[in-house]
Amino acid sequence: MKILVQKFGGTSVSTPERREKAASKVIEAVKNGFSVVVVVSAMGRNGDPYATDTLINMVKSIDSNISKRELDLLMNCGEIISSVTFAATLSKKGYKAKVFTGGQAGIITDDNFGNAEIIKVEPTRLLESLKEGIIPVVAGFQGITEEGDLTTLGRGGSDTTAALLGEALKASAVEIYTDVDGIMTADPRIVSKAHILKKISYNEVFQFAEQGARVVHPRAVEIAMRGNIPLVIKNTMSDSPGTIITQYNEAYDNIYDIDKLVTGIANMDHRVQIVLENSENAESIFETIAEEKISIDLINIFPEKQVFTISEMDFKKLQKLLEENNIKYSYRTNCSKVSIIGNRIRGVPGVMARVIKALSRHNIEIYQTADSHNTISCLVSQDKAEEAVRVLHDEFNL
Repeated sequence: MKILVQKFGGTSVSTPERREKAASKVIEAVKNGFSVVVVVSAMGRNGDPYATDTLINMVKSIDSNISKRELDLLMNCGEIISSVTFAATLSKKGYKAKVFTGGQAGIITDDNFGNAEIIKVEPTRLLESLKEGIIPVVAGFQGITEEGDLTTLGRGGSDTTAALLGEALKASAVEIYTDVDGIMTADPRIVSKAHILKKISYNEVFQFAEQGARVVHPRAVEIAMRGNIPLVIKNTMSDSPGTIITQYNEAYDNIYDIDKLVTGIANMDHRVQIVLENSENAESIFETIAEEKISIDLINIFPEKQVFTISEMDFKKLQKLLEENNIKYSYRTNCSKVSIIGNRIRGVPGVMARVIKALSRHNIEIYQTADSHNTISCLVSQDKAEEAVRVLHDEFNL
């Protein structure tokens, strides 16, 4: 049995016309000999009648202190409504479909409501349906505890559901349908010459997501990589072949092509640079920051100071924490992190020099740098970030 998992996001199932288009993708795969498992998100965005945020706002207008357990019960509703609606669309076209909640599909989680961790996946009922020629339509973003409580999987939960089922079912691939044609070399709103990548490695797309490009959730990429299941990013509304996410050695025909060092550019706005003076409490403060769940990035440690960045959203919380611990600090707001990404930059000398030279040539001041095996990041002023992306896109001939 050739199994294919197809996931459709909220915009892909938001209207009857879009659901018809999504259903045609499922039917095409069935005609091509695949046994298809469908995963759907809640319909639409905040403000649409059945969107998850709409349901949350409705209840919170009554009681803002609703418990996380009850909130998860509510948030399960959006995907269930979407699943039943999509199954009806397939049925109308003459294809048998059966709806499953995340729990019924075999996704067992802990009781960390709002961001549950997966304990195991038991897709027995899905396999039974597939053997009977029935298309399972699974509500994404959700699971169930061993005690029977409904849970949700946190941000990117429907992508996670699709990847989990792909791994458990040993699927040929997991197709993530969205409103873009695939993963691009840069944000096309910034770089008019940006183009679709035909293939990209798991590690690279993980870095794209971590560095600010939101196409597929990193958690889903990790699961697919663990199960060695190709992910394919496609557009529901077009016939574009999309972008295949796979192993590094399968993503590139010639991994030693020196002209293709960089795969793409990502940028993340609304960053704040923090500089801690080297005081008595400076080293231990990082443990406190972690306990407060403040994520830090671009960390540079020097004998006389520590430098890192955080999200603008966490700035006030961090200020309070530093002042309570008598830590002297300075900061710079309105920053953006611009990153080049590519597995092939590993071990190649001179790449950082090219980045610095290109940005300097355009009078873009660099406040801080950091690099890993497959990324080089520069912190720049937010009002220079888009120009920096374009400059680096040109510098590496993307």
